[in-house]
Amino acid sequence: MEALQTARAEARPDPSLRDPADADLGRRIEVACDKACRAIAPAWPLDRAIAVNPHWERISLSVRTVAARMAVLGDIRVFPPRNQLRQAWASGRIVAVDLGEALAQCPAAQLAGLDAAAAIEALAEPPDLPRLPLLIDVLDDDPRGQGRLSWRQAISHQVSQVCAAYFDAHQADWQPERSGGLYAFWRDTLTHDHGIGALMGLPGIAHGLSALPATREDAERWVLGRLGLPEEAWADYLEAVLLTVNGWASWCAYLGWEARLAGGSDDHLRDLLAIRLAWGAILLECRDDKAARSAFVALQVEWERAPALLQQAEAALLVDEVWQLALEVSYQRELAQRLRAVAPLPAEFSGDQPEEPAVEVQAAFCIDVRSEPIRRAIESVWPAVQTIGFAGFFGLPVAYTPMATAARRPQLPGLLAPALEVTDRVADTLADFGPSGDALQAPALRGRLRRFEWTARWGASSRWPNAAFSSVEAIGAGYLGKLGQWLRPAPAARRSLDGAGLAHRYRPACRPVLAGLDLGEKVDLAARVLHAMGLDRGLARLVLFVGHGSQSTNNAQASALDCGACCGQTGEVNARVLAKLLNEPEVQAGLRARGIAMPAGAAFVAALHNTTTDEIEGFDLDLLDAPALSRWSRLQSVFAQAGDQVRRERAVALAIDPRLPHHALLDQLRSRANDGAQTRPEWGLAGNAAFLIAPRARSLGAVLEGRVFLHDHDAGNDSDGSVLELLMTAPMLVTHWINWQYHASTCEPERLGSGNKLLHNVVGGRIGVFEGNGGDLRIGLARQSLHDGTRWRHEPVRLTVIIDAPAEAIERVISKHTVVRHLIDNDWLHLWCFADDVGFMRYGRGRWEAVQS
Repeated sequence: MEALQTARAEARPDPSLRDPADADLGRRIEVACDKACRAIAPAWPLDRAIAVNPHWERISLSVRTVAARMAVLGDIRVFPPRNQLRQAWASGRIVAVDLGEALAQCPAAQLAGLDAAAAIEALAEPPDLPRLPLLIDVLDDDPRGQGRLSWRQAISHQVSQVCAAYFDAHQADWQPERSGGLYAFWRDTLTHDHGIGALMGLPGIAHGLSALPATREDAERWVLGRLGLPEEAWADYLEAVLLTVNGWASWCAYLGWEARLAGGSDDHLRDLLAIRLAWGAILLECRDDKAARSAFVALQVEWERAPALLQQAEAALLVDEVWQLALEVSYQRELAQRLRAVAPLPAEFSGDQPEEPAVEVQAAFCIDVRSEPIRRAIESVWPAVQTIGFAGFFGLPVAYTPMATAARRPQLPGLLAPALEVTDRVADTLADFGPSGDALQAPALRGRLRRFEWTARWGASSRWPNAAFSSVEAIGAGYLGKLGQWLRPAPAARRSLDGAGLAHRYRPACRPVLAGLDLGEKVDLAARVLHAMGLDRGLARLVLFVGHGSQSTNNAQASALDCGACCGQTGEVNARVLAKLLNEPEVQAGLRARGIAMPAGAAFVAALHNTTTDEIEGFDLDLLDAPALSRWSRLQSVFAQAGDQVRRERAVALAIDPRLPHHALLDQLRSRANDGAQTRPEWGLAGNAAFLIAPRARSLGAVLEGRVFLHDHDAGNDSDGSVLELLMTAPMLVTHWINWQYHASTCEPERLGSGNKLLHNVVGGRIGVFEGNGGDLRIGLARQSLHDGTRWRHEPVRLTVIIDAPAEAIERVISKHTVVRHLIDNDWLHLWCFADDVGFMRYGRGRWEAVQS
């Protein structure tokens, strides 16, 4: 080893790596940087919170390979901690048969000779995983932060503060100059930062700053040229660098994602990578030649071992993969039992069953797991209501711009770009939607603009230093009243923010409508949506589109509790737009002309399921005719009884007495929603574990405990498999993203969760949160959304997708779509299908196997 170190110290990197004339070098560096940047998944802003698998860009690799890479490159955990798994084993959540099944399903475990005894023994200690250092680590003479911040911490904090200032377009009154890009902005900021040297224990940092590369390209070339790492390790090293600021890297990846959806590109992630590399140049100049040579030797020796260390980590994590699978087998066993209990009976027994009641109302709910309990309750209260599961954006690829604002808001999954526009129309009657119905539009618009102007003026004045006292004095009791609402929250119903700034007389009449479509395009859109829902046949006379939204106060992550299928918005706009479209007589006539049976007097109603209180609210009811309004009125007692049933199911998990009288229980949940100090207004999608793509008959009556996404699909009405293909390439990906956001936030709360909600500070008005006043941008879910203070409320299991369709049709989709194939073949989710009415088949490694009873 000494001889090797001596040779390293005397050696110099290949001169061509530092030669600006080497044209090929730029290309090689470009390839490595691009590969590293493509490994980072996007993180959406607070006002558009979409759940994302933080490992999304790595799904071409197996879960265990990714777990090894994250551990070695970034000290990030992917599988559940062993102490959690040990507790699951000790409590009986995982039993011997589950562990045995997991070992049987894992060929690598069989090849390695891993048995149950060895797996149980391994739970006693955390895995022994290697870690590869970065240049800042080997240069730092106080890496544990005994006398100061470690350089890794200090650099992450400094870069994070600069990014917060650069990307802030909403919070600060004075905006900085950004024309040169993020790298130039950081470079200028750092050269004027006179405190960073003291923070890092480097009083002579000015010398290091003199060597700061002038451009992003110079920084990349300078660092890779001097490090002397093997070229095959470049991309891994650069990915490890980005993982030190993974939160901001994820934000930059979001900007790139949005740019690509719009047909463009974005360089912010590359700038961020160059910034982190340039810090290495600065620190090298702050060390003498001997220290620099020693650092290079240590780095090169370690990174030459990178392939072996990654293999070592992957082998060490085999037992964690087995226990992860055992936890999932435990859940799957229970799920299969519940579904088998309601599976359709063989034909010879079907005649003994009572006839199903005629369907009087159809209600399409979002597939969100929180819809499962309310659907089950409604069906039990009034069996004549047929509930349907469908993606919560209701098939409308729209962006919504509220009247008198420029706040264009996507209302669809983040995988897609909006193709249609929705605007507001103030209309008291159906006639007001026509070209002559402008009487109310202009005064409503002017009034809202005046209110927005006044609000902006007051907000600006309240930010001046002396305003803290003068504004309170001027507002008086109004200010105290605001505080009082937080101190003693009232049991008030949910109120939509979309009505903000509108005079009260206009709020009920302000309605979102599709813009720019002629009649033929409207009929085309309506026909596609009805077919996808399975409603192009057997329509009831009253059809509800039930979106969902949450209700909470003082909650920076509020949109994470709304609809992930609507870009973190509620489903209200999409439901109202679709109901309005389908209620147009001309559209109904066009659908009938295409052979879609539309009963006379058919009416469509938009509604919203408040997932915090389990109330259901209707919209635009004043536009319904008398028969439709009568049917809606009949539903109110059904909703009240069903909501009460679900509230009692949920009460225990919220530490509320489920025996309270109806109104008292509802008031408790409403007060909880309006409490500014409440960190757990609801549990959101915690516990999500499975996705069922099947007719409702496959799960009707089963108590699935709010853990299953339910999307209706009738293979008999999908002869070409086009709807199945759509479901496996859109909703299945969305549910996978949700599942893995909860999984990652639970298994790695420090790096992939957002920490303690009590310490959150909003960054840039909407970008994200800091935990405290700095550090990296936090992504993922807060601990309070996953843990109740005593135990975890989310069980980190990978999604089990169960499809009721021919195996051949499922295989066609898998073979056609690389992303779907990666998710299944690389163990990011489980894929099952129904078989022989009461059985299931599991798909893996290119073949189907029977699931044992």
